[in-house]
Amino acid sequence: MSDQLVLSAETRERGGKGASRDLRRNGRVPAVVYGGKEEPLMIHVEEKLLMKQLMTGHFMNSIVMIEVDGKQVRTLPKDVAFHPVKDRPIHADFLRISKDAKVTVAVPVVFINEEASPGLKRGGVLNIVRHELELICDADKMPDDIQIDVTGFDVGDSIHISAVTLPKGSESAITDRDFTIATIVAPSALKSSEGDTTVDGGEAAEGGEEA
Repeated sequence: MSDQLVLSAETRERGGKGASRDLRRNGRVPAVVYGGKEEPLMIHVEEKLLMKQLMTGHFMNSIVMIEVDGKQVRTLPKDVAFHPVKDRPIHADFLRISKDAKVTVAVPVVFINEEASPGLKRGGVLNIVRHELELICDADKMPDDIQIDVTGFDVGDSIHISAVTLPKGSESAITDRDFTIATIVAPSALKSSEGDTTVDGGEAAEGGEEA
């Protein structure tokens, strides 16, 4: 589970582009905390601290405790906007959540035991269809990542969500289909060595003769 992060903040009285520019010139990032049936809370945070937490790689699926005016607000980061040229954070949105809340997060996928996949050992390529899974999780049990074991998978095999064991307290946000997460495909050299003649290849050959 992702570690709980703490982010110190100060309230901001003024909104608008001018006030936001002033904050950014002073190394601060304007932000908003919303939701929880309360009024939006306008704050600003230190840019260096925000960047440090962004660099953890799991900021967007971590609980972030916003410390403001001597209190802590339990939040989930929802969006961080970046400058198109300087690649610096220019605004952040946080959603208030309760400890027992269910949240929807995008969790990265990690593939393990690739050396135990017959298809990959033969030179096959792991074609990743989804680099992240959209999950509904308990707010206090959000996973850092989802590990998928490719042991035994051969060329031509597909890995579907039904084959993945999700952590306790997590479920897929997509429930209407058994979607594909990855496939193991053969490189051209492997196809040629095995004399693989597919329908597409036949059609291409016929097209070549006609030409």
